[in-house]
Amino acid sequence: MTASTTISKSNNVLTQTVLGSRRLSNYWWATVVFLGAGGFLLAGLSSYFQKNLLLVTDATQLVFVPQGLVMGLYGIAGLLLALYLWLVILWDLGGGYNEFNSETGKIKIFRWGFPGKNRRIELDCRTEDVQSVRVEIKEGINPRRALYLRAKGRRDIPLTRVGQPLSLKELETKGAQLAKFLEVPLEGL
Repeated sequence: MTASTTISKSNNVLTQTVLGSRRLSNYWWATVVFLGAGGFLLAGLSSYFQKNLLLVTDATQLVFVPQGLVMGLYGIAGLLLALYLWLVILWDLGGGYNEFNSETGKIKIFRWGFPGKNRRIELDCRTEDVQSVRVEIKEGINPRRALYLRAKGRRDIPLTRVGQPLSLKELETKGAQLAKFLEVPLEGL
C-alpha cells in the first residue's frame, strides 16, 4: 500500500493521501503479538489451575511459582502491547493528506494524532511562502527517504509517511511532481 496522488480535473489542486498506521505489517504484528501473549497468559493460568487451557501443549506440568507466574505476567504485558497496537491501527495515527491548491494559493497538511483535543493536526501555509521541496535520503541500517516542504519562517514540514521508506523512484517522482506543481526548486537530489 502506498500513498496515492491525484490531480483534479482543473489541474489547480494536487492532493496526496498519506498512509498512516493502517498498514498490512501493523495488522500482522498486532495479530502475532495478541496470539503469542494469549498463549503465554493461558500457559500461566493452566499452571495455576492445573487444568490445560492450551490446544497445542500441556502447560499443567509447569510449576506456578516461578514459571507459570512469569508466563502469566508476560502474557498480560503482551496483551497490553497488542491492545496499544490495535488502538493505533483503529485511530489511524499518521494518516491524512496533503492538499496543494494553486487557485487559492493555499496548502493544507492534515494528519490524525492520538485522541484528545489535538487529535486533528492541521498545518496551513500559502504557496508563495514555499521556498523549495526537499528530498532527504539516508541509507544504512535505518534508511530514511522522505519529502519535506521548506517554507519561510517554519521548520521543514514532512510530507511522506513515517515508517516504511518510499522507493527512490517513487520519492523522485513525487518530489519532481510537487516541485513542478508549486513552481519551486527540488533540493537534495
